[in-house]
Amino acid sequence: MPDKRLPFDGTRVLADLNTLRGIGAYKTGVHKPTFSQAHMRSVEWLVQRLSEAGLTGAIDGIGNVIGISAKSGPKLLAGSHLESQNYAGWLDGPLGVVYALEAARVINPDLSTNGAVEVAAWCDEEGHFGSFLGSRSYVGAITEADIDTARDRSGGKTMREALRDVGLAGRPRTMAERGRYIGYLEAHIEQGRTLESSGLAIGVVTSIVGIWQYRITFSGEQNHAGTTRMDVRKDAGVALARFCVAIDDRFPELSGPRTVWTTGRIALDPGAPSIIPGQAEMLFQIRDDDPGVIDRLENQLRSMAAEVSAHGRCGVAVERLRTGAPAMMDVRFQQTIEAASLAFAGGRSIRMPSGAGHDAQVLATIMPAGMLFVPSIGGISHHWSENTDDADIVTGAQVFVETSRRLLAG
Repeated sequence: MPDKRLPFDGTRVLADLNTLRGIGAYKTGVHKPTFSQAHMRSVEWLVQRLSEAGLTGAIDGIGNVIGISAKSGPKLLAGSHLESQNYAGWLDGPLGVVYALEAARVINPDLSTNGAVEVAAWCDEEGHFGSFLGSRSYVGAITEADIDTARDRSGGKTMREALRDVGLAGRPRTMAERGRYIGYLEAHIEQGRTLESSGLAIGVVTSIVGIWQYRITFSGEQNHAGTTRMDVRKDAGVALARFCVAIDDRFPELSGPRTVWTTGRIALDPGAPSIIPGQAEMLFQIRDDDPGVIDRLENQLRSMAAEVSAHGRCGVAVERLRTGAPAMMDVRFQQTIEAASLAFAGGRSIRMPSGAGHDAQVLATIMPAGMLFVPSIGGISHHWSENTDDADIVTGAQVFVETSRRLLAG
């Protein structure tokens, strides 16, 4: 490979991110659901840019892109995702992909640097059809049966239909070549206020929380809202509301310092103002990086459900929908990010856990993995107003490129 080295270029990083921001633009953010036209245009944009870094790649049968290098020496895998939550931010995902692309552009053509950065864009990290389907497919944790049953959470379209509609039906899925990489590196906005409020530039991720999700169903008795006396009602909606309050009363004493829980969706059946709900459902999530804490909280949840069923007017059933083991980030990767931060961010870094899930926790099941964060203005994410200062984006990119270089150097 001829030596056509490119110096780091922060202006190029910002231009790439703004190009992606213009695809599927919504207010100051983007709307790029998985397999939407905007998502696929973004993925195709990446495929077209891979040659700048001496990489070749294509979109595989689940929507992943892996840019492969023919350069000899060790390989570092780096990346993130390009789809978004609905009507959400422009940096959640693309930041990590563009950082990886910039690292590959700077390092791969440089014959004085050993090895190469290979770039990944994982499909459906945001969970429109499932949970980290792209990265889980890559590590061998998704079966064809899983794809058969996956459906779009918003419209109900099956994943098979979506793959067919974007021309990916029948393509093979790329699987990890074990031992190829020294590890996986990912960058992301913090999605919190720790860095901004402390005047820091880089978050060195120590661990990524596990996420446990539940469906809690309340069964009462549907009846007329005008003729049924209050003292005999079996109102599933009221039972649900009381249960939510009880969770907030009982969980704190069993939680860890960073435990969070969320009731993200509530549905009443039949959902009419003149009918007492005979059934109610809530989707509930717990996040922590300590499985022992999760066990305590799940046991409490089931105990509370049993109490309501035994002594209340409605029955309660708890169904676990999803488990996600927490992942520890590799110590060497953490140390290398800190060293790169000392060189390019004045050492303004802090070690911190991630309260959000990321593809890095999936890749960590088969190789060493590391993550770095850059500040989020106001801590806002999963909203179109999400933003990061340009200077912080450029500093983060410099740290990412230097981290990649040092990791490859051993």
